[in-house]
Amino acid sequence: MSELARRWRLVLGRHAQEHLSALSGTDLQRDAALGWLYDREHGQQGSGGTAMPAAAGGGTSQGLRPLDWLGEIRSLFPQQVCERLQADALNRYEISELLLDPEALETIEPSTGTLQTMLSLHKSVPPELQARLRQIAQRILEDLQNRLRRRMETAFSGRRNRFQRSSIARAANFDARATLRRNLHTWDSDRRRILAERLEFNARARRHLPWEVVLCVDQSGSMAGSVINSALLACVLHGLPAVSVRLILFDNRIVDLSGKLADPLDTLLSVQLGGGTDIARAVTYCTDLIDNPTRTLFLLVTDFCEGGSVRRLEAAVARLVEARVRTLGITSLQDDGAVWYDRRIAGRLAEIGMEIGARSPDTLADWLAEAME
Repeated sequence: MSELARRWRLVLGRHAQEHLSALSGTDLQRDAALGWLYDREHGQQGSGGTAMPAAAGGGTSQGLRPLDWLGEIRSLFPQQVCERLQADALNRYEISELLLDPEALETIEPSTGTLQTMLSLHKSVPPELQARLRQIAQRILEDLQNRLRRRMETAFSGRRNRFQRSSIARAANFDARATLRRNLHTWDSDRRRILAERLEFNARARRHLPWEVVLCVDQSGSMAGSVINSALLACVLHGLPAVSVRLILFDNRIVDLSGKLADPLDTLLSVQLGGGTDIARAVTYCTDLIDNPTRTLFLLVTDFCEGGSVRRLEAAVARLVEARVRTLGITSLQDDGAVWYDRRIAGRLAEIGMEIGARSPDTLADWLAEAME
């Protein structure tokens, strides 16, 4: 099928199946997602939310709730198309009542994707519904933040001190050797095992020297999930002792949100996804913020699709490395690990000395704690 025929097939929907070639692969999912919304024109689905049949040939949108559908279109279409589809769903087909059904929303599983959907809808719905969306987003945000905070507090609890005992029974502090030594007298020769009467745990040596973390985050449309996790991470780090945090968002502009870290929802509502990408400009801006290079961690969250000067970007990263700033280029900050990035540019920065890799929030917490020891 030619590109023009393929596009017309998606525009006309499943009723053009007899006259145009069949779709395949991801196009089947796109067709089903479009059919979920626009087949309402044929009277096959009212605004009551009954599931549409999937487009001819199969698809994944069959039986989707509106909130699930909104999440799916983000993975299938560019941002501009998603905005148009959301606008049609809310204004043309009046699906907003379904999205804000209290019973349906109470069953929502807190996730970065769901939070992303709530935030993307915030400016599209009427003012009277914005307060409701903020409540839902706040509930999801608090759940995600609490999970991440527990992980961060564990990672940052300090290095184990093997010369000092603790009465705090935590698995991370368990001292197997000391436990065996203390309980040797309980050896059961018949059962061939030690029956431990007392478990031993190490104390933790707390960190006291201050560290600065600079999060420089690409807010182009493809990085939406990573932006949310970056903002959550910055807000959690902001609450830790002896850690100062700066959160810088960029596309072809630069937005410094370091003063908003006490309110995660306010931080996320300040995100303006889209625009070009000038990574070099953002890294240069962050470089000027660093006062103590040897106690600074610089985290660049981006897909490395540089729209500005690659030479300027390389020079800016080289200055950080030469100043002995710990630098990490994060191609994705999401649990699913799904990532596409410009490997050529990332590889050139790795040669300069920047560590490159995809991270989940949990593994990044471990990296930060290790780097600060």
